[in-house]
Amino acid sequence: MLVNLADVLTSEGMDIAREVPLEMTCYGNGTESFEILSASPVSFTVSNVEEGKAVLKGSAEVSLRAACGRCLAEVPVALALEFERTILSPETEGEEMDDQNFMDGFSLDVDALVHDEILMNWPAKILCKDDCKGICPVCGQNLTEGECGCDTFVPDPRRAVIQDIFKNKEV
Repeated sequence: MLVNLADVLTSEGMDIAREVPLEMTCYGNGTESFEILSASPVSFTVSNVEEGKAVLKGSAEVSLRAACGRCLAEVPVALALEFERTILSPETEGEEMDDQNFMDGFSLDVDALVHDEILMNWPAKILCKDDCKGICPVCGQNLTEGECGCDTFVPDPRRAVIQDIFKNKEV
C-alpha cells in the first residue's frame, strides 16, 4: 500500500499518524518464500524535522509459516517489528537516498518497508522445539517423534588406512 507523504515532507513541523493494513501475503528473501499467516495493521507516525526530511516511527506484528531448521516441520514464526527511519524528499540528492527503497517519490510503500524489517528481524535459526533432534540421515524419520532403529554408525575416515591393512592380512 502506498501512503502519500508529500504534505509532511514539504511542511515543516507537520506530523501524521496512520494505521494501514498489510497487503503482502508472502515474504520472499531471495531463496525461499514464506506465507504470512497473520499480520496486524502497520501503525506509524511521520514527523517533519526540517525541510525535506522526516522521521518515520512505527510498529507491526507478523506471523509467518517456516520450516524447522532440523526436522523440516512447519513452524509459525512471530515477529514484532519496531522501526525508526529517516525519510528524505525525492528532491534531496545524496547517498542517503539509496537506503530508501521503501519510498516511491513522495509515497511510502508500506509493504516494502515491512519486507525490509522482516529481513532485518529474521531469526538465525528456526526450531520447532529447543530440543528438536532433527531427522535420521538414513531413512528421514523425524527423530523428535521417535527413534527409527537405523544404523547411524559412521566410521572415522582417518582409520580407513589402518582397516585396509588388517583386511589385507586376513586374505
